[in-house]
Amino acid sequence: MTELPHFQRLALIGLGLIGSSIARACKSASLVGEVVGYARSAETRVAAERLGFVDRTTETAAEAVAGADCIILCSPVGTYKALGAEIAPALEAGAVLSDVGSVKGCVLRDLQPVIPEGVHLVPGHPLAGTEHSGPEAGFAELFSGRYVILTPPEGADLDAVDRLGGFWQAMGAMVEIMAADRHDKVLAITSHLPHLIAFTIVGTAVDLAEDIKGDVIRFAASGFRDFTRIAASDPVMWRDVFLNNKDATLEIIQRFNEDLTALQRAIRRGQGDVLEHRFAETRAIRRGVIEAKQDDMPAPPAETDEQP
Repeated sequence: MTELPHFQRLALIGLGLIGSSIARACKSASLVGEVVGYARSAETRVAAERLGFVDRTTETAAEAVAGADCIILCSPVGTYKALGAEIAPALEAGAVLSDVGSVKGCVLRDLQPVIPEGVHLVPGHPLAGTEHSGPEAGFAELFSGRYVILTPPEGADLDAVDRLGGFWQAMGAMVEIMAADRHDKVLAITSHLPHLIAFTIVGTAVDLAEDIKGDVIRFAASGFRDFTRIAASDPVMWRDVFLNNKDATLEIIQRFNEDLTALQRAIRRGQGDVLEHRFAETRAIRRGVIEAKQDDMPAPPAETDEQP
């Protein structure tokens, strides 16, 4: 791992939950010399400076990346193409360019053609988050014990990959290297489909008659509460995820529909043995998640020195 600081100047493009958490983690462990932030909203930039997790903010993304040896895009993946075109002329040779998006194939598609020679593109995805958003939502411990998947393209500079991996490890994360297409298939199962189901289930509740909907909200059991938490995620981010991981997501939806039809048939026919066998299989998956210590997200500290 690289000796501290890992980078002299970190530029964060996007200062919501993930961007502000990265900044806080860097500040708490002195991982970088300077944190420069950019957000499209002036209100967000003001909040970031007031909360103190950046050293300064800029009015444009190009200004933020100037002189930075590490740049992390923390905005929805649908913004990457335009951002790449804007920041490309300001990127310095030797800089590491990464991101935190939930889809990786589109990162290579949108950024590789525009970044200048000598800039090292190493896409990344921290498997961490909450349903909250905005600069106030971040906390330094968000990545502790969580996986971060890096998807460097073929021929990527191995020193840059190692340097970025060490940076995430210093924030408490566990780093895995994976091909972008494999990442997108895996995440279509583990993240994208569950979110789509959650949006659908909660949307069904919204469409119920008003008298029933009130009882659904009032008497929500733990399963439905979990779905509402997932469904509270950033709608713009998830719109871009599904549009940019369309093929993998549609394939998984088809398989899910086939499995759901099989369970529907078993219920209709009273095939209790079929249901029990399937539920036993899925219960084993849950045990595996617990054993991997990925069953719960770290919570933000109860006490904070930040002022509202």
